[in-house]
Amino acid sequence: MLTKFESKSARVKGLAFHPVRPWICASLHNGVIQLWDYRVGTVIDRFEEHDGPVRGVDFHLHEPLIVTGGDDYKIKVWDYKLRRCLFTLLGHLDYIRTVQFHPNATQFPWILSASDDQTLRLWDFQKRSCLSVLTGHNHYVMCASFHPSEDLIVSASLDQTVRVWDTAGLRKKQLGGPGLDEGYPGMMDVNGNRGGTSAAAATALNVQAELFGTNDVVVKYVLEGHDRGVNWAAFHPTLPLLASAADDRQVKLWRMSETKAWEVDTLRGHANNVSCCLFHPKQELVVSNSEDRSIRVWDVSKRVGVQTFRREGDRFWILAAHRSQNLLAAGHDSGMIVFKLERERPASAHGPGDKLYYVRGRELFCHDYSRATGG
Repeated sequence: MLTKFESKSARVKGLAFHPVRPWICASLHNGVIQLWDYRVGTVIDRFEEHDGPVRGVDFHLHEPLIVTGGDDYKIKVWDYKLRRCLFTLLGHLDYIRTVQFHPNATQFPWILSASDDQTLRLWDFQKRSCLSVLTGHNHYVMCASFHPSEDLIVSASLDQTVRVWDTAGLRKKQLGGPGLDEGYPGMMDVNGNRGGTSAAAATALNVQAELFGTNDVVVKYVLEGHDRGVNWAAFHPTLPLLASAADDRQVKLWRMSETKAWEVDTLRGHANNVSCCLFHPKQELVVSNSEDRSIRVWDVSKRVGVQTFRREGDRFWILAAHRSQNLLAAGHDSGMIVFKLERERPASAHGPGDKLYYVRGRELFCHDYSRATGG
């Protein structure tokens, strides 16, 4: 492991890399949200409005926005340029575990949240309203995330299941067609009626959606296989694969087809609850971390552990990967680390007589500039 940056703070429960700038946002167990420049190693800003631990955080892909979710049942959207909270979304009835902007947030101004109230919620942050309540889990929903390119959501719960949800119906409804946004407050037709219906009917529909959920988002698969509560689930960026991490100390790999999903393999090695897992964005690897104070790296094709990094006294809680750079981050009891799995620049040194010595793999090479052609 090549550590690029390390911070000391209260326990880190949520992490998110900025898509372009060398920034990382950390949400802490003491209620503070820190914005770090990991290249320089300084705190750029702090946001303190949540009451209690903040477990979820995410950056908007294009706008200067951060979304956070906390144990105060509140989702807050912040403008880091204006350095303040823009608005708060209310509706969850228990702790909020994760929050995420839609990957295509310019077309779909959606936020996805997962909560201990056993639901996932989809929000329109432009209209500041709830689009859909996803019910089906019967224990705390520990995490939820959008698929990077398809109309899918994955969620993990302490009910020992992973669920994959299909959002195609909601997407079609949002993009147009009959009944566009019917029943959602904040939309008005030309006559001034909300949602294309009377205000009373819109309110009734909203209450119905609040109580029973809407059928715009449907469960596609329920993945059963873990023996204890599932803490995390993540999509592969390109392949039809899922990874899940659970309190049974296992990381499981799942494959999806159009009609079904099934367990492919189990990765064993952690000695305590596995907090988080993700697919490496650049290599065919799964990275997981655990309350056993270790980060483990697994080869997806060989399905074996290839690296283990241990920390002396700190349990790990969260992992994050940069969208475009070969950078990972892990949050633990006393701060976070930003790291790479291996050195990308080879170890090299200039020798006598215009020669460059460098290491590639396990071999030492010598490049003679005087004999080289083309400069």
